[in-house]
Amino acid sequence: MSIAVAFQDLTLGYNRLAAVRGLRAEIAEGSLTAVFGPNGSGKSTLLKGVMGTLDPIGGQVAFGSLKREDIAYLPQQSDIDRTFPLSVVDLVATGLWREVGAFAGIDKDHRERIDTAIAAVGLTGLEQRPIGSLSGGQMQRTLFARLMLQDAQMFLLDEPFTAIDARTTADLIGIVQRWHGEGRTIVAVLHDQETVKAHFPETLLLARELVAHGPTEKVLTAENQFRARQMCEACDGPPHVCGRGGP
Repeated sequence: MSIAVAFQDLTLGYNRLAAVRGLRAEIAEGSLTAVFGPNGSGKSTLLKGVMGTLDPIGGQVAFGSLKREDIAYLPQQSDIDRTFPLSVVDLVATGLWREVGAFAGIDKDHRERIDTAIAAVGLTGLEQRPIGSLSGGQMQRTLFARLMLQDAQMFLLDEPFTAIDARTTADLIGIVQRWHGEGRTIVAVLHDQETVKAHFPETLLLARELVAHGPTEKVLTAENQFRARQMCEACDGPPHVCGRGGP
């Protein structure tokens, strides 16, 4: 099986302090992988390393046939400035920036694609709603519609199902499963092990270092999760690096 991305002795961190250390793992093309671990175990940091927004302290992120331009990224909602005066349709349309540029006009074909994406996430009729007035679930649907327009080969999703209602979670999991069925590679940071066990065949268990990686039923054992908690709790660095409320 072809490799989408490989972590080669990868160390990532902030101010030269490691949040992910010496990671060796490979993500296969077309796989559906959860990144799981205690709070502060480096999960979100790892996605930033793949996206290139955080340079490695050591090692590297290596790609197979993919390039970073083939990757779409869903940040946590807390990273989105919802006070900015954008409507639902404005935010969804930013998914076309790589294709048309930030200041290019939206033509009829683009508008049809935007409308199709908005309909696919169940937001028809809310196109002009300011994003600051959306519920958590509506905002997440909007962000998923934006991802659809990017038509990427690989999706990185940071806590995609956090703080949203059960119906929205089910709808968005359905979209993720459809992407997987189309052969796209999906890596999602998750905190709910029941969601991981039910919907994600592969899991990378992280505690700043790799604990286990492979089929979910073999990775999310009680023994492995206990070890992950111990590894984070044993960290003797600053709290923002060592699993007490950090990245």
